[in-house]
Amino acid sequence: MSDHRDPRALAASLAFWSRPVDPQPLPGGLTNTNFVVEDQGRKFVVRIGGDIPVHGIVRANELAASQAAASAGVSPIVAYAEPGALVMDFIEGSTFTPEDIRDPRNLPRLVQLVRRAHRDIPRFFRGPAPMFWAFQVIRDYTHQLEDDESHYLPMLVDLLDAADRLEVAVGPIELVFGHNDLLAANFIDDGTRLWLVDWDYAGFNSPLFDLGGLASNSALGEDARDRLLELYFERPVTDELRRKSAAMTAASLLREAMWSMVSEMHSPLNFNYEAYTHEYLTRFKAALALFDVMERT
Repeated sequence: MSDHRDPRALAASLAFWSRPVDPQPLPGGLTNTNFVVEDQGRKFVVRIGGDIPVHGIVRANELAASQAAASAGVSPIVAYAEPGALVMDFIEGSTFTPEDIRDPRNLPRLVQLVRRAHRDIPRFFRGPAPMFWAFQVIRDYTHQLEDDESHYLPMLVDLLDAADRLEVAVGPIELVFGHNDLLAANFIDDGTRLWLVDWDYAGFNSPLFDLGGLASNSALGEDARDRLLELYFERPVTDELRRKSAAMTAASLLREAMWSMVSEMHSPLNFNYEAYTHEYLTRFKAALALFDVMERT
């Protein structure tokens, strides 16, 4: 984004507004700066952010996915967009926490929403369709970390070897349109239904990546992970499906850890990426160990 004004000034200057507005910061977001704006008796969320090549974030793809998700009824309506800015209806409701994801009463609602996104968004998506393949993302992050001469270089060979094993274990995939960043905070409950927001990384993928990310980001237990798979695929969980899911879950954690490694070098935000990297590397190693046990039995 070539405009060098601060994000709040950019949010206030959009041609969409009917009058001068006062954007209020909205907490959260590591790839955007977000605001709430009131205008004409309505509330909107404004996302300010340009392309982020090191993370494969292309705002034109995010806009296309956001519009398609709104048309599919899983995400708020996109009211306005221009380069570097996206304006959407504000959803009055509560943002989910990992505890909400772990609440067994919410699993059927979550699965219903995710399946609807996977199935329906391609019917409305316009333009070249992006692909999000976690293992290719991991390989690209490796190249970026090498270019950056990152202090994580000594561990990259082992991480890539693990990723290769996991990719083989996942095998051929069913293709759906994935959200690919199912953090708890990307779900909003308006008291009647759930909404799914933030389509920065959206693209075609295996459903196992979203299910694995949902499970790993919110630390679902073994029984809950099985229940998640049963609800999504509408059949009992086999050992083969459990193993493939475990492989993709581990991959989702490795991708998140490497996202943070790269962010340590490139993000301008005041965020403790080093601690985040350590947390997700630890979780990845535990998930990889669980996968290895499944492979041996």
